Amino acid sequence: MKKEYMTVRSNECIADDIYQLVLGGELADACSTPGQFLHLKVSDSVTPLLRRPISIANVDKAKQEITMIYRKEGEGTSLLSSKQKGDQVDVLGPLGNGFPADSLDPGKTALLVGGGIGVPPLYELAKQLTKKGISVIHVLGFASAKDVFYEREFSEYGQVYIATADGTHGSKGFVTDVIEAEGLQFDYLLACGPTPMLKALKHRYPDKDVYLSMEERMGCGIGACFACVCHTEQSETSYVKVCLDGPVFKAQEVLL
Repeated sequence: MKKEYMTVRSNECIADDIYQLVLGGELADACSTPGQFLHLKVSDSVTPLLRRPISIANVDKAKQEITMIYRKEGEGTSLLSSKQKGDQVDVLGPLGNGFPADSLDPGKTALLVGGGIGVPPLYELAKQLTKKGISVIHVLGFASAKDVFYEREFSEYGQVYIATADGTHGSKGFVTDVIEAEGLQFDYLLACGPTPMLKALKHRYPDKDVYLSMEERMGCGIGACFACVCHTEQSETSYVKVCLDGPVFKAQEVLL
């Protein structure tokens, strides 16, 4: 984990209230595991007090750049969306445990399933899995056509299926509907998105190797504040910290 003032290379809107932020700095050299996140201080003042956790979508170590994609929806992300090229951002990271790309076997097929703002970390994952010789299929879910992003970028690494709740782009329905309708076959399932989606995937594929990246509100980002605890399957009193132990877990490890 490092702390650095990184430089904004670009910060642009790529879908409805969805922004792509590219930061430059030496911290990029420390980012190697897909699914980890950065903790950003979005203001120089004490308001807002807490940092904002943003998942890493892409790492370019040659350019020392990190790309993040976030939704503008509250005070913190609204301030972040106003950052201009050349601005400095106080960044802490990389944090958390990501997807186990290194432990997956070449020659297998991985199904990557993302929902909404859970889509971004799957992009760096797709890059690394493809480089390792693993075939990748993507199923990405959004609310509507105006919310869709990175469809073309994902297609560079494998087949892409889009599901929208209102049917304005791709297939109408949920990501699980697309998986079943297309009869997709896979060895590994790796997903990030809202809890109902993760819960559905966990229960539909109990015999598969399933890895889930949890979306929880975080305070400190380093496991000190207990704001993002998640119960485990062991007992009602056992728990894990999403920011520290996760955000990625094997499906059998967490209670959804």
